[in-house]
Order: sequence, then C-alpha cells, then structure tokens
Amino acid sequence: MDTPQVIAPPCAQPGSPGAPGSRPGTPGSRTDVTPTSGVLHVNVRHVSGFVVIGNHLAQHHELSLVAIGLAVHIQSLPAGAKVGIKVLTARFPESEARITAALHELEATGYLHRSRVRLPSGRVVTRTLSYNQPGATAPPVAVAPRRPPRRQAPAVPEPAPVPPPPPVAEHAASPLPAPVHVPPATAPRTPPPPLPQPHRPTAELLRTAAAVLADLRRHAPQLTLKEGDIPDLIPGVAAWLERDTHPDTVRHALTTGLPLPVKHPAKFVRHRITTLIPPPLPGAADLTPPPARALAIPLQNCDTCDRAFRATDPGHCRDCRTDAHPGPHTAD
Repeated sequence: MDTPQVIAPPCAQPGSPGAPGSRPGTPGSRTDVTPTSGVLHVNVRHVSGFVVIGNHLAQHHELSLVAIGLAVHIQSLPAGAKVGIKVLTARFPESEARITAALHELEATGYLHRSRVRLPSGRVVTRTLSYNQPGATAPPVAVAPRRPPRRQAPAVPEPAPVPPPPPVAEHAASPLPAPVHVPPATAPRTPPPPLPQPHRPTAELLRTAAAVLADLRRHAPQLTLKEGDIPDLIPGVAAWLERDTHPDTVRHALTTGLPLPVKHPAKFVRHRITTLIPPPLPGAADLTPPPARALAIPLQNCDTCDRAFRATDPGHCRDCRTDAHPGPHTAD
C-alpha cells in the first residue's frame, strides 16, 4: 500500500488552488487565479471625473462599436452640452454618415431620444435625452417663460380742475346743424382713346392683321395674346396696314422697348396701336368712304292708260287714280 501509483496526480502544494484547507476568496483559492491569457485589469479607484456605465451597454450584443463608444461619450458630457451631428463629426474622426447611423442605433435600442421643441420665444431647438438604463422615466423639464421687462409708466400730471361753463339762456340755445359728410373729390378717369378703324376692311387686310397679332409671341413672349383678344385688336392693326405700313414695321413698333413685366399684354398692345399709328402718306388717295347715293325710284306703266310714271309699286298714274285715299308717292 505504500507503493505510489503512477496514474495518481501528485499532491497539491499548500496554498495552491484546490489544495486542502484553502478557502474561496483567500489568497491561494481558485477565485484568485491569474489568467494566463485574455485581458488583465489594472483598476484604480476614481474619485472625480468618471461616469458609471452598465455592462448592458458596454457588452451590448446588437450595437456597433461606434454606437457603444458614442453612447459612453454622450453620457460622460455635462447637461446642456451640444451633441448634434455636426459637433460630433468635428470631435471624432468618423464620418458624418457613421455617426448618424450610430445615433439611429442608440435611438432604436432606447439609449437616446431626440425631439424638436418650440421654446416660448418661438425658437425651435433639438432636445436630446441620454438614458443610462433604457426604459427609465425622464424627469419633466420645465422651461421658464420669458417675461418682457416691466416698464414704468411715466407720471402723468393731474389735470387742473375745469370750471363749469356759464349758464346759457333758453332763448339763446339753438340746435347745431348735423355734420354733412362730403366725400373726397376724385378726378374722373379719362377714357382711353378709341382704337383706329380701317376705312375699307377687306378680307385680305383683316387676315394679314390677324397673322401679325398671332405672330407677336414669337418675337416677344411677353406679348402672348389670348385667342379672344385678337379679334378686338384686328381693326387697329388693319388701320396701320391700310396706311401702307409693312407688317414688319407694325411688329417692330409693338415689340420694341417692352417694360418688365408686361402685366396686361392685350391692353399694352391696344395702347401702342392707338398712340403710335403713323399718319397717311402724302399724296395718298382719300380713304374716306364715298357718300351714299340717293335711292332711284323706278319707272312703272299705268295699268289703265299705259302711261309711264315713277313709283315704288306698279298701279295707276295720278290722272287715272279714282281712289279717295292717296296711293304710293309717285313722280310723273
């Protein structure tokens, strides 16, 4: 029995882990074993300038490393510090897209909440709440309303006592006339001058005038006329063409030196047609229409004596009429 077994482990040395008589938590126990690989902690107790971070954040299985580091940084900042995307991008070497994605991760997991709040002054700001424990209730934040400064009213001197009016005799009292409201005098608006009219409006003349008006928008888009405005302006352009004015001359007079903008194209074109119409050329034929001729009464033959007489309707001459009532006017 005193022969040692080759397969039996050697006895542990006193004080080594698992040795008889060793207690957990004491030097030499199994819990005080120094690992041979992995991380080794060298911890120093902080007395100021530190933040408490839970393992649920530091060892989160879904958050990225950028999101975990950004959450630790935000929780270490004092209240009121700026944590916007522009500020964080200027602080860290990560791009704006990575920081934006990390903020969205923290919002999705409940570590961060951002909202837009309107202050009493009307300014809209972004309020960020950082939670060291997701699901915690945020304390209400009271915003003190801005009060306008109180202004002291200037001292108003008390008015001097007004003596009572002297008594008026009854016979001298007379009712005052009622005030008459006189409206302010306004100058009457001068009617615009009439649009020129052609003396002999032929079909070809009117057709050319319509083509000139419809073609204005190609040379000046500001003078795009409605379809209903062109028939009203055709007589004015026809009066220009009747005075031996070339269509290109009419177009140039209507489209040169336009104001900006042209609010009413039809009224503007009408004004230029009326005020810029050229006079007739010297030696041109008189364009005034000839006077109307007197209506000629036709000749009729008398039904009785076959005598010729003038009348509007056939019948009897003056000598053969025996009817007492006068007939149609005749002229022998």
